[in-house]
Order: sequence, then structure tokens, then C-alpha cells
Amino acid sequence: MDDQPEMKAKNPWRRPWIICIGVFFAAVIITMVAVAVVQNKPLHQKYKYGIVLDAGSSHTSVYIYQWPAEKENNTGMVQQKHACNVKGKGISSYSAEPKKAGESLKECMDEARNTIPDHRHHETPVYLGATAGMRLLKMENDAASEKVLESVERFLQTYPFSYQGARIITGQEEGAFGWITVNYLSDYLRKASGTLGALDLGGASTQITFVSGQNLESPDNSIDFRLYGNDYQLYTHSFLCYGKDQVLKLSLANEIRSTYQKLTGNITLKDPCFHEGYKAPKNFENVFNSPCVEGLSLTQKDFMHVGLGNGTACRAAVRKVFNDSHCTHSTCSFNGVFQPPVDGKFGAFSAFYFVMNFLNLTSYSLDEAKEQLARYCATPWSIIKQNHPDVKEKYLSEYCFSGTYILTLLEDGYNFTSENWKDIEFIKQIGDSDAGWTLGYMLNLTNMIPAEAPDTPPLPYGGYVTLMVFLSLMILVLGLLAYKCFRRPTGSAQKEII
Repeated sequence: MDDQPEMKAKNPWRRPWIICIGVFFAAVIITMVAVAVVQNKPLHQKYKYGIVLDAGSSHTSVYIYQWPAEKENNTGMVQQKHACNVKGKGISSYSAEPKKAGESLKECMDEARNTIPDHRHHETPVYLGATAGMRLLKMENDAASEKVLESVERFLQTYPFSYQGARIITGQEEGAFGWITVNYLSDYLRKASGTLGALDLGGASTQITFVSGQNLESPDNSIDFRLYGNDYQLYTHSFLCYGKDQVLKLSLANEIRSTYQKLTGNITLKDPCFHEGYKAPKNFENVFNSPCVEGLSLTQKDFMHVGLGNGTACRAAVRKVFNDSHCTHSTCSFNGVFQPPVDGKFGAFSAFYFVMNFLNLTSYSLDEAKEQLARYCATPWSIIKQNHPDVKEKYLSEYCFSGTYILTLLEDGYNFTSENWKDIEFIKQIGDSDAGWTLGYMLNLTNMIPAEAPDTPPLPYGGYVTLMVFLSLMILVLGLLAYKCFRRPTGSAQKEII
């Protein structure tokens, strides 16, 4: 047996066609893995950007919004990406030096340029909307308001963005866009299951907007929108001169007139809406320098402003700025303006939130809020300053008046009651976005911006499935061929050794 030569079978790996099968098998496996990885890799989300400047009466804010390039129901999914508050006062304060109005925006616009990707600069629209401060300036000095807007326009055009204009928006637009914002952020628009009313308070105006089930008797208070495939008819009204800063001037002017008629010589204004112990010299010009306030011919330039800290008397003084003596409609708010009964839930933002939050009144009932505010107003000025050392005295001194005005406006102006007071929610932000008109403005404007095709996988779904099935069949065929080549016949083992 040892002498018998050993006959070895030929090595099948040396056959060329076996090598080809192996190469093809490996190539198909690699192809399947590569196609699966490329086809299923996470898609890069394309974003578009927009910039809206809110040029208010007391300051300007710059908001940057972003939304996916593809749209949902023809409306972009807009989210706030960045916000910047411009230092200094609002652009209307630069009426004497219009050039500075544009220059004041530099720091925030530089932030916008750094925040938005460079390749998106040329297509990013920039809008400036001026509100009540510029409305008042236009009433007072139309030429000055035009120069301020021209200054802003020239400055914004120096940036690489797509400048779309700077204009004074109407009070109705401000109210309606604020309504869109709170409903969009609260997801009411996509649900189409009721809406949220909007209450906005600035320095020079206040707005109320909501959907009413009643027929609107005043066309001037009606505005229509179509969003997410749904039509909305809104009741909206903006009260110019009834922002918290202008109302303070109205109230002071009322008191000054009555005081001036009774006194001779130096005027001391005893104000129940300022804390006991508060005493400050003030200038008549700062009260009567607004188109909201009728002028008064005075020989004196200054008066002494003295606080009394009487909440009840303060409310009575604030009530004087409202005129509810006439109404030619079925129902009115004040000053003869038509308003249907308030209906549903409301979001109150801007100064409504900031004042009520400072006074810690956002979670109280109406009666409790009145009691808490009366206690706050009765607190001596020295204690108020001690409790809030970081707040500027000008702002700190006005919270009693502003809080009283808000409660009076909501109850006696807009006709909220103790029963539906719980339907008001005081809000600053919803999610990561500020409540205000600018997001609604941007959201509405995205309907006019062409959509961009989203990134898609290299292959359509049907093509991808067909290719993977074909490659799988190839692996099966190659596997069968390999099995046939490597499988040894039954009797062959006996013939391998002689």
C-alpha cells in the first residue's frame, strides 16, 4: 500500500471559471452594500432664511427665520433661528437725524450676516416693518418719516441679502400677523380645530384679533387669510395711542389739565399711579410732544411729579382715557369701535406679558390680580427700589400704572370678565420663537417665495427595490454555480487513491 502512488485530484481553485465566479460574487456583494449605504444615508435638509426687522416705537428687533425648502400645504414651516435687539430707541426717534436710523441697525445686521450661511445670502429676503412709532411720526411729520425710511433702506441695501422693502405696516396687519404667530406656534393652524385670539400691547398701540362666529359689522375690522388650506376671517382692531407709553402721556395730560386750572405758579402733579414717596421733576414737553396728546399752552416748562400710591384712584384716573359714551354698533369695545363679544382662548404677549410677569400676576384670577396690584401700588417707593435694585428707575416707577392700565384695558376696554379671564394666557415665547407679529409676517410671505426641490435618494424607491432583487438573484445564481463546482461526485473519493 505504501508503494502505491497517490493520485491527487486537480485543485478546483485553479480553474479560471471558478475564479471568475468568486470575483463576480464579491463584486455583487460589494455593489449591494454600496447601493444600500448611498440610498439610505441621511438626506441633507435644505433651509431657506428670512430676516424681519420689527421697528417698534421704543426699540427695533431683528429676527432671523428659517424653514425647510420644501413646503407643507404651500406654507413654509418657519422657525425662529436668532433674535437681536438693536441698541437705542426706535427708528422714529431719529426724525431729526435720519441718517442715524440706518446706522443704528449695524450691529444686529452684522450678526444676521454671520448667522446665515454665505451661499444663502443672495436669496435671503429682508423686510422691515415699522409699527406705531412710525405711524405717529407720519401723522406728525410725513417728510421726516420718509427720510427715516430712506435711511433704513439705503443701509439695508449695503448687505448681501435680497432687500424687499421697508414700510409702515397698518395696525390691522400688525394684529393679524400676531394672530398668525400665536396660532402657528401653538399648532392650531395645522390642526384646524379652533383658533387662539391674539392680544398685543406695545409702546404706542394695542391690538386685539380673533375669529368671531358673528357677522362683522365693520369692514375695516375684517381681514381674510388662507393658511394650510383653510380660510380664516378675522376680527381685528388696532388702537393707535393706546400703547402703554402713549397712554401714560394721555393720563398725565388729563391730570395736568385739571391741576393747572386749579393752581397758580409751580405745578405739582400728585399721581395715584406712582408709589408713595416717588418724587421727580419732569418736563411738560415730554408729555405733550406726541400727536396722541392735545397741546396745552403753559408758561412753565417743568412740573413736580409726586406719587400717592392709591390703586383705586389710579384705576379711576386710567378709566378717563377710555371713551365709552357712544356706540353706533350692536357692541363696542371703547371709543365707539365695533367689537363682537370676545370668544375662545387668547394669547396675550409683548408688553402684556412683560408687565404682568414682572408684577407676578399671570396666574391669578381677575379679582386676585386687582388685589395683588393694589398692594403693589401701595408699597412705598423706597421699598420698591430696594426690592428691584437692577431695574432702571424710569421703568420701575411705571409698573403700577402699566399694570393698572392692562387690567382696565382687558376688563373695561375689551370686555373680558371674571368668568373668561382664565381664557387669557400671558406668553413670551412658544417653543423657541418669540410671540409677536414678525413670525406671522414671515410665514405669510413664504407663500410668495418659490419652493426648492428637496434632496432625494439617488434612485427612486421602485428602482432601488428592483436593483436589490436583481442583485440578490445574481448572488443566488452564483451560489448555485459555486456549489456545483465544489461538490464532489459520490464515487470520486474512491478514485482519488489507487
